[in-house]
Amino acid sequence: MTQHADAELADRLLRTIELDVLPLTEAGVAAGNKVFGAALLDRRSLETVLAETNAELSSPLRHGEMHLLERYHALPANARPASERLLFLSTHEPCSLCLSAITWSGFDNFFYLFSHADSRDEFAIPHDLRILREVFGREDYRRENAFWRARGIREMVAGLDDSRRAALGERIGTIETRYRALSERYQRTKADNAIPLR
Repeated sequence: MTQHADAELADRLLRTIELDVLPLTEAGVAAGNKVFGAALLDRRSLETVLAETNAELSSPLRHGEMHLLERYHALPANARPASERLLFLSTHEPCSLCLSAITWSGFDNFFYLFSHADSRDEFAIPHDLRILREVFGREDYRRENAFWRARGIREMVAGLDDSRRAALGERIGTIETRYRALSERYQRTKADNAIPLR
């Protein structure tokens, strides 16, 4: 993609997090769920098609991405956009469960803001890296493979010119602040719920 396209795409991905995912996540965390959310965007218009957040209190399988895919596949077939027409956005880099679900659902892409290391270090949720290490003997995966291409929003922004990088970086900082507050709330209350991996 050109730099202009990356700037526009990063802007729209951040807007989706701010306007569509974060409000759902605030309600989800207030109920006792984790901070992870996801959304689908129309590949051409970059408008949000569907957004969802973690709902592990109802099922430990309802990670943000899983909950989103469940709702996506519940749409009537004639109203469900084909996966190749959509961009997949995760607030946090998907865990191995969600990576598989994205693959099995036919998406050829996903974007994320926070990395697995951020989930471990900033959000005190180390399970993604632990599972990769314990099950696969590594803490990484191929971000470009036969199924999809994964891109971190921060890496996209880092490659832009100074003015675009500064403006988008400021927005990322604002989003990070909101997620830190949500994480602190989740960490204070997580002992009150029955999610297996808190």
